[in-house]
Amino acid sequence: MKIVSYLKEERDQLAILVDGLLFDIDTIHPDIPNNIGLFLNYWDELLPLAQAGELAILEGHISRGRGFPVDEVQVLAPVPFPTSCRDGYAFRQHVAAARRNRGVPMIPEFDQYPVLYFTNHHSIQGPGNIRCMPDHLKKLDFELEVAIVISKGGRNIPAERADEYIAGLMIMNDMSARQLQMEEMLLNLGPAKGKDFCTVTGPWLVTLDELEPFETPCKPGHTGKSWNLRMQCRINGETVSDGNLGDMDWTFAELIERASYGADLMPGDVIGSGTVGTGCLLELNGTGRLNDPGYAEQWLQVGDVVELDVDSLGILSNTIVAEEPEDGALLSLLDKKKIPALTNPPL
Repeated sequence: MKIVSYLKEERDQLAILVDGLLFDIDTIHPDIPNNIGLFLNYWDELLPLAQAGELAILEGHISRGRGFPVDEVQVLAPVPFPTSCRDGYAFRQHVAAARRNRGVPMIPEFDQYPVLYFTNHHSIQGPGNIRCMPDHLKKLDFELEVAIVISKGGRNIPAERADEYIAGLMIMNDMSARQLQMEEMLLNLGPAKGKDFCTVTGPWLVTLDELEPFETPCKPGHTGKSWNLRMQCRINGETVSDGNLGDMDWTFAELIERASYGADLMPGDVIGSGTVGTGCLLELNGTGRLNDPGYAEQWLQVGDVVELDVDSLGILSNTIVAEEPEDGALLSLLDKKKIPALTNPPL
């Protein structure tokens, strides 16, 4: 089942997508709340009702006249107001390539435990324009990822049972202002202003039952579900990235185990996979420079259309726009502090 949140009368409305048509969830069954937050809090009880409604549409027991085309509404992030957002670092290929490009060896700790960082859950958005301040446009980057949504609360969740806590999968674009990120990470504290302006998810949340045909064994020595789903990024129609979700080394189940160690996970928490191999311009530019000293770097520019395309999860499309700041607003953090450009940054 594909679960969608869209803007209706200035609020988020929950719907399901069936053959290109949206059906408001509360018109399918009156006991299902009309927003994803409440739905997730009663996931185990409400999901079977929603699935029965989808089946009734497919079998003709609910008229398709109740539906309306998805392209006629403003689609939001599937979970517009997540309780938190963490991002992982689960693809060894991406980490190894990025470190190779910087001339440093692969870090052995990658294979010892998965890591995650918190990003700004208030800057989650769905398809549409991404507003960027001047410093965001200095080495602006996409990151091609998949994310999960937690469907029930838990603490100290073992990886062997962690897949039971996943509501579904969705595409995630962990937007990155690399020049800001490069400056900050010299202090070894982790991403902050280079990440907090925008994280994109969507266009819908796909439940695990719909993805069963694509399940594949996880990597040896790991625990949890894995899926054979091709992942691509196109910029202005040109393919720049091509990977597969099945290449994840650390599984979502293992990320959940790590995230829940001594901490409560809540319904509505979002956890990203981290970047797939070849899944960002920072990695691609580094590889290009390594192979050709005259390689011309590419970064996102105003007007660029970024499409993340993942098998069975849809296409997440965004356009880069310049934000119009308030009069007197601080236009540049970097210029204010006279930060020099960094040419060999940390990832």
